[in-house]
Amino acid sequence: MSPQKEVNSQTPRRNSQGSSSYQTNLLAWILKEDLNNSKSISRHEQNNSVEDDEHAEDQGEALQVALRFFEKGLFKTSRSEDKTLEKHLKTVVNVASKNGLAPEEIDILLNVALSGKFGSAVNFRILKYLIPATLISEDSVVKAVSWLCVGKCCGSTKVLFYRWLVAMFDFIDHKEKINLLYGFFFASLQDDGLCPYVCHFLYLLTKKENVKPFRVRKLLDLQAKMGRQPHLQALLSLYKFFVPTLISVSLPVKKKIYFKNSENLWKTALIAMRQRKQGPSPEPLKLMFGPAKIRPGKRKWNAHSLIPVLNSSSHSKEIGKKGMSVSDYLGSNRSFPVEQLRSFPQLLQNIHCLELPSQMGAVLNNSLLLHYINCVKDESILLRLYNWLSQILQEECIWYKVNNYEHGKEFTNFLDTIIKAQCFLQEGFCSCEIFLYKSLPLWDGFCCRSQFLQLMSWVPFSSFSEMKPVIFDHLAQLFFTSTIYFKCSVLESLKELLQNWLLWLSMDINKKIVQNSPLETTFAGSLNSLFQLINYVGWLSTNAMRLESNSTFLLHFVLDFYEKVCDIYINYNLPLMVLVPPGIFYLALLSLDSSILNQLCYIMHRYRKNLITAKQNELVLKTKPEFIFSSKTYEEYNHYLTAMIGCLWTVRPFQKGSCIDSEVFKKIEAKKYTNSLNLVRHPALLSYSVSFLLQVRIFK
Repeated sequence: MSPQKEVNSQTPRRNSQGSSSYQTNLLAWILKEDLNNSKSISRHEQNNSVEDDEHAEDQGEALQVALRFFEKGLFKTSRSEDKTLEKHLKTVVNVASKNGLAPEEIDILLNVALSGKFGSAVNFRILKYLIPATLISEDSVVKAVSWLCVGKCCGSTKVLFYRWLVAMFDFIDHKEKINLLYGFFFASLQDDGLCPYVCHFLYLLTKKENVKPFRVRKLLDLQAKMGRQPHLQALLSLYKFFVPTLISVSLPVKKKIYFKNSENLWKTALIAMRQRKQGPSPEPLKLMFGPAKIRPGKRKWNAHSLIPVLNSSSHSKEIGKKGMSVSDYLGSNRSFPVEQLRSFPQLLQNIHCLELPSQMGAVLNNSLLLHYINCVKDESILLRLYNWLSQILQEECIWYKVNNYEHGKEFTNFLDTIIKAQCFLQEGFCSCEIFLYKSLPLWDGFCCRSQFLQLMSWVPFSSFSEMKPVIFDHLAQLFFTSTIYFKCSVLESLKELLQNWLLWLSMDINKKIVQNSPLETTFAGSLNSLFQLINYVGWLSTNAMRLESNSTFLLHFVLDFYEKVCDIYINYNLPLMVLVPPGIFYLALLSLDSSILNQLCYIMHRYRKNLITAKQNELVLKTKPEFIFSSKTYEEYNHYLTAMIGCLWTVRPFQKGSCIDSEVFKKIEAKKYTNSLNLVRHPALLSYSVSFLLQVRIFK
């Protein structure tokens, strides 16, 4: 202690007496350290790759030792009682977190986790870190399921195993052998704890041939026993989708999220695995296992990493086996891998044996595979795609929950990819519809506006009364509180939505009951949904014109919408006629813009053409009574036509029966209004009259 005190007591004196020498020595020391650091950095860069390779080899050897230990373990223990077990568990966790596990390694660890060799805590930890580096062998899953029959694992381990199956479903190379075990999985529905997760797995696995009457009866019995559980209704809805005649009970017509997300435990690790397959990310992604947080953090949001690359199930395994070349593989009687698909003629030649990618999200970036989906009526393909989209949009695109727009460009690109696929297929995705339901109440109307409105225009046809509280009520709030440009964008999107609904319904006009569709109702009910949508747009437009002081720019978009409405009967062969609201008609009729007046005249001409055609069909073709327009529609049109002719031709505007009373003109002291609204003196046409008179004067 005394020497230390002596040094401390002398230190201030030395600093005061020789400060200049101390500073000189310090500077020399700093320069020396900088030189040494620069040399060490260069040596470190040279040895860095060598050290990484050695570390990787050490990890690989340690993993093999750990796998042999788990295979030979014949006793039950806990990780707190055995340091060796803890060491090997950490090895598996580190390798799985960083690089993922090979199919053979997953096969071994699945057997260990479900065989009951170790305690439930160890089994839980193994299943939690079963992250595939590439794919998962179907045989491994079949062997794992066989362990469930032995009954050596506890209920919580079984639940986690089914959750793992759902999360990794798209990484399993084949499904044929697993589908043969459909009866075993279905029998597991008897277990109340397993039922929600088994239903989710069956929802992904079910094909049309799996739907049997006895299974429908069993599901109905379970529903009577357990109540209307979402997971049971999901499976019943899927069965009804495949075989509508087997199920007569009413089910929810609105698609929603039936299952809790089973991918939470492995979500971030799966994202990292996708990024490894597609190349390194600009920023390293730290793997975090456990339930997903609401706040996405500050990681790099990479839209391309969410869409998997094309990788068929068995292509990579078969090529290279026993020296098989690519040409030999393609010449054999095997399924055609999507990696080799290059042209449309090639698709036509191999459409009967095409092997779809192991992850269905990969089809979004491939037009040939979108052609295949459109041509081949396989409902399971769309179900797999919808499930993948639901998981991604629900977990990855959570910007709307926290208003975090840091990576808006990447998110925009991802939505653009989905929109292009919908436009290509001419069909809206149910997963995007659910995404809109959840995000619209929190959307500010600014972020990703174009993409958001395009998604809304592809919402599948459904009952308007059910969609109004979840979409259109929230949209109206944004509509009335936003700028005129946003109002015009919304009207354009609603016009596209109407066109898509009209096209969908026009294909089913000869069917009394719409089958295999999101809306299971009568044809009259479908027409009523269209009628309510058009009236909703009319209500928006009328109020928007008041808010925007009768803007001509906005009125153009309103009349564009009614150009689509006025030709519904002729263009789409649908018995529906909805006229322009009075608040829009008279604004356009008295507009100062000649293009607005011209647009209104065209709309009235097309209304007349449609009404005359409908009347002729009624007399000649003897149309059904429910498809005949009411007399009120003709009367309303005649009122409009009389007002227009009175203004532009007969110089007797706004007679009795018109929506505008002549007393209004007296209050505004427009005494000569009867002479001011004709073809020559109309405010919108006055400039043309003056121009004509000037030309005549010059000519004379």
